[in-house]
Amino acid sequence: MSLKSPSIAGEPLPDSWYQRTDTPKLARELLGKYLVVVDPHTGLLSSGRIVETEAYCGREDLACHARGGRKTARTKTMYEAGGIAYVYICYGIHHLFNIITHQDDEPHAVLLRALEPADGLEHMLVRRGMDRPKTALSSGPGSLSKAMGISIEDNAVSMCGPRLWVEDRGSYVLRNEIACGPRVGVKGAGVVAASKPWRFWLAGNRWVSRWVP
Repeated sequence: MSLKSPSIAGEPLPDSWYQRTDTPKLARELLGKYLVVVDPHTGLLSSGRIVETEAYCGREDLACHARGGRKTARTKTMYEAGGIAYVYICYGIHHLFNIITHQDDEPHAVLLRALEPADGLEHMLVRRGMDRPKTALSSGPGSLSKAMGISIEDNAVSMCGPRLWVEDRGSYVLRNEIACGPRVGVKGAGVVAASKPWRFWLAGNRWVSRWVP
């Protein structure tokens, strides 16, 4: 049985796509692409258009988990070469899904904050306990992971399939369609880190998280 549905037009982005060294640029370029997740037990496929991201840029970024070169059981995944998932638990509840970028031993990542549902909407609704689609379904990083069935078990999994991947379905995003601003929840990292405009989103898209600075 093929794990791809007929509606999937693209192929997984290769490791080399994630191993480029400009993580904020990569975070912008993820907008408009599609995250695809396949349930390993049932083969059910869910996907969503990426509409909001945040970049975290290594040792010098005080808002990054690997700031100052920190290496812990949680952050060791960040030191791998780009092209794998980095999933961690926030507040003991939410599973937050990131994609590792850059080169080996350069701990950069992009957090996916919101998706516009595409394939497998019915499966996403079941995971979120909803009877109809509304923006809370996959808006915000915790909601995104739950809707897509992503958990801590996906930490360090390849972003080239067969479980997770991102693909380009040919929907071009114009520069003037992209907005940027400060990242969410990083005030404790200090003024400089908190003010970096490394959160990116599709302007006017209703699935973008409702966070207001």
